[in-house]
Amino acid sequence: MKIRSLVAAANIGFMFLLLVGIAAQAAEVKVLSGGGMREVMEDLGPKFERATGHKLAITFATLGAAVKRVQGGETADVVIILQQGIDGFVKDGKADAGNVTVIARAGIGVAVRKGAPRPDISSPEALKRTLLAAKSITYVDPALGAAGGIHFAKVLDRLGIANETQSKTVFPKPPGTVGGVVANGEAEIGVQEIQLLIPVAGIEIVGPLPGDLQLTGVFSAAIMASAKDAEAAKALVNFLRTPEAAAVIKAKGMEPATP
Repeated sequence: MKIRSLVAAANIGFMFLLLVGIAAQAAEVKVLSGGGMREVMEDLGPKFERATGHKLAITFATLGAAVKRVQGGETADVVIILQQGIDGFVKDGKADAGNVTVIARAGIGVAVRKGAPRPDISSPEALKRTLLAAKSITYVDPALGAAGGIHFAKVLDRLGIANETQSKTVFPKPPGTVGGVVANGEAEIGVQEIQLLIPVAGIEIVGPLPGDLQLTGVFSAAIMASAKDAEAAKALVNFLRTPEAAAVIKAKGMEPATP
């Protein structure tokens, strides 16, 4: 009886130590992600947590806001934003180039309300005519630091119609979205990253910006020099390059990086 009690006590002690060991290995990974990756990360985040036992603490921001936060001293284990922002971190010594991994690519598209006539955007000239004929257009206010909004403002300048479209532009009021503004009829045409338009009900994507007006955004993940647990951070980045992650990235309207 006494021997059985000792064995039972030993087993309980072993299980306790095992659980403590598992808990010690689990980590919270602080992630700062660009808004363009929101749909992907909200899908893959729980899957990563179940697969590894690590926990993710994710915050989302525009490219400009994310860069500003890091430059202002905010720390994160992993930052997932457009490559141009990551390049700045490498230059400043906040991340090492060897710890930067391309995750996905995405383009900018044009959307209209569901059931509305599909305008011609087959060429830069066709897009110009469509935008001039539209009663209203919407895209993210460039002042918010969103890469898509900044780029489309440049497209309007390049087409020579920035002044003509200014009075009929409706910027979404946060937390509203470009797709939402189109869906509720506030704007006839919306322009934003395709992966952000896809999940919005009540709209249809006409197609991508034509020709060299397109901007292909490259989203990369950087394990920051400030990472508290580099191994846990690396586990997340590796997970984002798995076939399972690639399938989700593709389903969300983005192009997964080639391993």
